Amino acid sequence: MSLDTDQTTSSSPPRPASPAPGRARAVILAVVLTAELMNALDGSVVYTALPSIAADTGATTTALQWIDAAYVLTFALGLITGGRLGDLYGRRQIFLAGTAVFTLASLLCGIAAGPELLIAARVLQGAAAAVMVPQVLATLHVTFDEGCRAKAFGLYGTVMSLGSVIGPVLGGVLTQADLFGLGWRPIFLINLPIGIAAVILGRRFLPESHDRTARLDPLGMFLSTLGLLLITLPLTMGGEHDWPIWTFAMMAAGLLVLTVFLAQQKTKMRKGGSPLVVLSLFTGRTFSAGLATQLAFGLLSGVFFLSWVLFMQNGLRLTPGQAAVGFVAASLGETGGAWLAMSLVARYGRAVPQVGALLAAATLCGYHHLITVHGANMGMLPAAAPMLAVGFGLGMIGAPLADLTLGKVAHRHAGSASGLFNTATQLGIALGTALTTVVFFTHINADTRGPAVSTAFSDSLWYVIGTLLTMWALMLQLPKRTRTS
Repeated sequence: MSLDTDQTTSSSPPRPASPAPGRARAVILAVVLTAELMNALDGSVVYTALPSIAADTGATTTALQWIDAAYVLTFALGLITGGRLGDLYGRRQIFLAGTAVFTLASLLCGIAAGPELLIAARVLQGAAAAVMVPQVLATLHVTFDEGCRAKAFGLYGTVMSLGSVIGPVLGGVLTQADLFGLGWRPIFLINLPIGIAAVILGRRFLPESHDRTARLDPLGMFLSTLGLLLITLPLTMGGEHDWPIWTFAMMAAGLLVLTVFLAQQKTKMRKGGSPLVVLSLFTGRTFSAGLATQLAFGLLSGVFFLSWVLFMQNGLRLTPGQAAVGFVAASLGETGGAWLAMSLVARYGRAVPQVGALLAAATLCGYHHLITVHGANMGMLPAAAPMLAVGFGLGMIGAPLADLTLGKVAHRHAGSASGLFNTATQLGIALGTALTTVVFFTHINADTRGPAVSTAFSDSLWYVIGTLLTMWALMLQLPKRTRTS
C-alpha cells in the first residue's frame, strides 16, 4: 500500500507507507464503496417514489421534476471542484466532511414536510455527494498497490452500476412497505445508520493523502461550475419544455464559458500556478480515451434504462413488480460480468470491456428482433431474460473502466482525475436523458401505451447499439493489459 502523504514538490515521488493489514484494507474498501453506493442509489431511488411524494406533500409536476434534478445537477456541477479539494486539503478529511453532510441532508429529506424543503435538502445532498464521491476513487488509487487496485476499481465500477439499476427497485419496495407508517421517507432515512457508520469507521481506518503543492483556484472553480451549469441545466430541463431556443442558447454559452475556462487553466499552468484541472492528464491517450468511453457509457445509460422502464410498464403493461424482474436480471448479469472482468482485466486489458460491448450490442440486436416479432404481446419472461446478458456485458465494461483509465495517473493528481471521471459519467447521463426525448418520446406523441411505446423502444435500441460500437472503438486506445512485468 502506498500513500502520497508527504510530497513537498510536484516532481518528488510519493513516499510509501507501511502496508496496512488485510483487515484495515477491507474496512477502507467497505467504507468508501458504501459511500459510493449511497450516492448511486440516491440518484435514482426517487423515481418510483415520486407519486407517493406528490400525494403526501402536494408537490406539483414541476416540483417533482426538481426533486430529481436538484440532486443530479448539483452533483454534476461540483465533482471537478470536489475532486480537487481532496487533493488540496486531504482526501480523508474531505471524504468525512462530505459523508457527514450527505447524511444530514438525507435526514432533512426524510423529514421534509413540503416540496420546497425537500428540493433544498436534495440540493445539499447533491453538493455533499460531489465532495464525497471523488475521494472514493482517489482513496482507492493511492491506498492500494497496482496488483490490488484493479480489483478495488472493479468493485467500484460494479457498485456504481448496480446502484443506479437497483435504486428504482429499492425505492418502490421501501415506499410500498410503508415502514412505521412513514411512506416514502425511508428511501432517505435509510442513509442515516449507513452514513454514521461510514464516518465512524472512516475516522479510524481511512488513511490521509493529498498534494501539498496544489493551491486553490477560485476563478477556475467559478468558470467550470458556470460552464457545466449552462450545459447540464438545459439538457435536464429542455425536454419538458419542447426544447425552446433558450436551451440551445444556454448550451452555446456554456461551451463558450468552458473555452474561457480552458484558456484560463492553460495560462495559470504556464505561469507556474496550480490549476483546478491538471491538463497534463489529457496528454496521454489512455486517460482521454477512457474519459470519452465513460462519457459514452453514461449516455448509453441515460438513453436505455429510462426507455426500457417505460417499455416494460407502458408498452407491455407490466406491473412495477413484474418490471422489477428485469432489473433483477440486469443486476445479476452486471454482477457476474463485473466479477469475470476483474479476474481477466490484468491479463487481457482492454479486450475485456470490448468483449462486453460486443456482447451487449449483439444481445440488443436480438432483443430488437423479439420486439419486432411480438410487439406489445411479449410476456414478462421474454422481456426480462435478455437483460441478464445485457447486464453481463455492461458489467464487463463498467467494472474495469476506472482501472484502465486511471491506473497510471500520478497519486498527487488522483482527486482531479477522479472528479473528471465522475463528471464524464454525469454529463453522459444528462446528455442521454436529453436524447431520450429525441429518440423515444417524439415517436409516441399522445399514445403513451401499447404498440407505439414498443415501436419507439425498439427504434431507440439502434442508438444504444451504435453507442456500444463507438465505445468498442474508443477502447482501442486503452492499455492492452494492466499487469506489471
